[in-house]
Amino acid sequence: LLFGCLWLLAAPLVSSIFQRPTGSPAPPHLQYLLEPLHSTVHTQRGATATLPCVLRALPRNYRVKWSKVEPANYGENVIIITNGLYHKNYGPLSPRVHLRHSHRYDASLTITNVALEDEGRYRCQLVNGLDDESVSLTLHLEGVVFPYQPSNGRYKFNYHEAKKACEQQDSRLATYQQLYKAWTEGLDWCNAGWILDGTVHYPIINSREPCGGRLLLPGVRTYGTRDKQKDRFDAFCFTSALQGQVYFIRGHLNFKEAGQACRNHGAAIAKVGQLYSAWKFSQLDRCDGGWLADGSVRYPITIPRERCGGLPDPGVRSFGFPSKELRAYGTYCFVG
Repeated sequence: LLFGCLWLLAAPLVSSIFQRPTGSPAPPHLQYLLEPLHSTVHTQRGATATLPCVLRALPRNYRVKWSKVEPANYGENVIIITNGLYHKNYGPLSPRVHLRHSHRYDASLTITNVALEDEGRYRCQLVNGLDDESVSLTLHLEGVVFPYQPSNGRYKFNYHEAKKACEQQDSRLATYQQLYKAWTEGLDWCNAGWILDGTVHYPIINSREPCGGRLLLPGVRTYGTRDKQKDRFDAFCFTSALQGQVYFIRGHLNFKEAGQACRNHGAAIAKVGQLYSAWKFSQLDRCDGGWLADGSVRYPITIPRERCGGLPDPGVRSFGFPSKELRAYGTYCFVG
């Protein structure tokens, strides 16, 4: 009875000691790693980006392991391992990564000359026996998504051909997040295309009969996962900022002459992804159709006007793939 009375008297004191103040954040679930203030790091191709990972304490005999999460193969690729004194780099990112190490608690990862394939989710894991813990961060590249099909018409690519086609045009297959963001920014395309994870989609802003019907709401419509070898669609490619410049040479050139004109200026005929990048990041605006490396003829419009196609929205307009012998266009060149 005496013990019970003492407990009742002590209860308010116990409550005041262990109760978290109203409005204060929940106690951290991490013992050694600090939760990053921002889980997404925004960057562009060619830039230097740092993914933060800071320790609050240094346990004995610990290691920190950085890896990149690869959802396509359900795995992780190790990038770097450190014990605070020494480190070792692994994989294709090896030449372009190092630890920031601005103080002895800092295990942040710095990536130089960021490439398109660097976008994705990264994990900083503290390895300490039974006390392993980790934080996840996302590297997000600012860029532009564009639909792509070859000269012989729509729905010609299997997955592997679509992946290669994007890479040949200075881009890579878009992720679903990139395609969704492009849709929110106005991408409206009726042809279905492959994206990086092997699924097939198409983004619709204006519902219409040839694109699923008028009754379906706008959105990113999906065909789901398809056979990467047998099924054939277009591609949705993603590119980011250029480390160089795209410019136009006026003339009445066929395709071969267009390539030579660029080489005469110490440049190369521009790829489709390079033209989209110049349109997006350098506001390249020309009303002149020009040859590109894939044999297509296009022109970039940032300020829509009646005499430049008459369409109400900015974009890269296309004349398709005319005969390469036709002398009717200038050329877009790229110099790095």
